[in-house]
Amino acid sequence: MNVNNVFLEAVGVKLEQFPKDSMPEVAFAGKSNVGKSSLINAMVNRKAIARTSQNPGKTRTINFYNVEDILYFVDLPGYGYARAPKSEMKKWGDMIEGYLKKRKTLKAIVLLIDIRHEPSENDRLMYEWLKYYGYKIIIAATKSDKLKRSQIKKHITAISKELNLAGDDIILPFSSETKEGREQLWDLLEEVCSIG
Repeated sequence: MNVNNVFLEAVGVKLEQFPKDSMPEVAFAGKSNVGKSSLINAMVNRKAIARTSQNPGKTRTINFYNVEDILYFVDLPGYGYARAPKSEMKKWGDMIEGYLKKRKTLKAIVLLIDIRHEPSENDRLMYEWLKYYGYKIIIAATKSDKLKRSQIKKHITAISKELNLAGDDIILPFSSETKEGREQLWDLLEEVCSIG
């Protein structure tokens, strides 16, 4: 997909603050600092449409990016480590769950997992939760540029096994630096959202 127009459409913490139209949505989920904002930036060919940070827990709201007036990329707060009180983290959890349960326009979830590490307990819980609710899950194994090419297949297999991936789930290596996986991910999203 050739992206020329993208902008932050809405920022919210509750349903009434989210867009009201019926454009399809793709949500990006993953633990803090896994590279959600960087992946979104790579997908829309921008340096900083989604703000990135070295500090985990930067995204504390649900951010809707309007891509070409045909779909929304939805950046969810990271789960797991964040420099925030437990009460604040519980609020984020409730906010994410509320979004995932109630958005009729949500077509797919891209679950980001760092290709260099085994999925965490939180990654497994998120994957199982999404499966339970019947979402189409695409796993983006981020930071693939940090591995040698010969190591990628082994790491992808390990993630698949650790998560006990279902046959229809898709996992692909992704690098925000080199754009590896960008075209494949766009192809999948266009298909799932019936656009393109």
